[in-house]
Amino acid sequence: MRIVLSNIGTYGDTNPLIALALELKRRGHVPVMALPAVYEPKIRPLGLEFHAVRPDIDPTNTLLVEMIYDIKHGTEHGLRDFLFPVLRQTYDDLLDAATKPERADLLLLGELNYAGPLVAEVTGIPWASYVLAPLSFFSAFDPPALPGYPWLARADQTIPGFGRIIKQVTRLVSRKWPEPIYALRRELGLPKGAHPLFDAKHSPSLVLALFSSVLGEEQKDWPAHTLITGFCYYDADAGNQELPANLEKFLAAGPPPVVFTLGSAAVLAAGDFYEVSAEAAIRLGIRAVLLIGTDPRNQLKTALPESVCVAEYAPYSELFSRAAMVVHQGGVGTTAQCLRAGKPMLIIPFSHDQPDNARRMKRLQVAQVIQRGSYTPWRVARRLKAMLADPLLAQRAESVGKQLAGEDGLRAACDALEKLGRR
Repeated sequence: MRIVLSNIGTYGDTNPLIALALELKRRGHVPVMALPAVYEPKIRPLGLEFHAVRPDIDPTNTLLVEMIYDIKHGTEHGLRDFLFPVLRQTYDDLLDAATKPERADLLLLGELNYAGPLVAEVTGIPWASYVLAPLSFFSAFDPPALPGYPWLARADQTIPGFGRIIKQVTRLVSRKWPEPIYALRRELGLPKGAHPLFDAKHSPSLVLALFSSVLGEEQKDWPAHTLITGFCYYDADAGNQELPANLEKFLAAGPPPVVFTLGSAAVLAAGDFYEVSAEAAIRLGIRAVLLIGTDPRNQLKTALPESVCVAEYAPYSELFSRAAMVVHQGGVGTTAQCLRAGKPMLIIPFSHDQPDNARRMKRLQVAQVIQRGSYTPWRVARRLKAMLADPLLAQRAESVGKQLAGEDGLRAACDALEKLGRR
């Protein structure tokens, strides 16, 4: 099969697609990656076809990143200020990828590519969709912790049926957001259709929930034909999965450190996260690794002791297994790698799915949560000291890691796509 895989988002959104594409290629299919142009240098060296899809992502546009990671309005900014203004161009680019130089047999679409279902509807090409976190389903029976409003999810525990109210309020608040999608549907001669933000983004044939059931179990109001596959891991840099030399030397020179990271996107809106993290580690006298990314604003302004190692990037699959615990933003990709490594977490959620992922990890008893406004050196040091001294926390995290070792999300997802293609 010729399969077009497409989404618009961060590396956390894209890496599972790369994992799927490589496995589909190994099985003899022809995967075509339809992604923002910024990912082309990471995709081409893997021997995969690439087709650029607008909007492109400018990692130096820190103002936009900070808007998108606003705790209350980040999701709205991401949709209305970044994705929807170029929706027609996204549609045109994806239509080209799906039909030229030859017609695709199947589409696999991420939820942020809102033009994708329209391309499938116009061309008649069968399609599957995928989500990376339970938040995407907005279940009334397992209500999400919404960014900026975590008390809503807590209220459901005391008020029966409150999850239905959360679902209705979410639709009400966002009712005007998808107007550009409705406008494009009218232009294409299509009926209004289902709600784009909650319903139409899910394929009627196959919805791949690319996460483990430890993160979220299926609910009765999830879309039909949903399959929980397990996580699909990938974190190499254009195929390179080695640790930086200075980091490898640091890890070999002492006991497991605490790793501080903000993933691939929140790292561009880090604020004083790394300064606070370094000071907390120094106060405790522990070894620490700071993954600061390429944003020059994240460079530490003070001299650091030998107990603190700074690197721009490291593959989590190689690093986390050698850590004592991980402090991170709660992105589902980072969370998945922590679970896989069997390590406890301290989560500082920024926006989007991160508050909900953090709540789920706390509920799983493998993590604690601290809000951004409370992320100060003494609070972080106190929390880390207690967590590092808690053997039960480490044991629970290790137990979950062993559970995930028995899952094969990549195989389950590709088997389901092949079955859909044959059908």
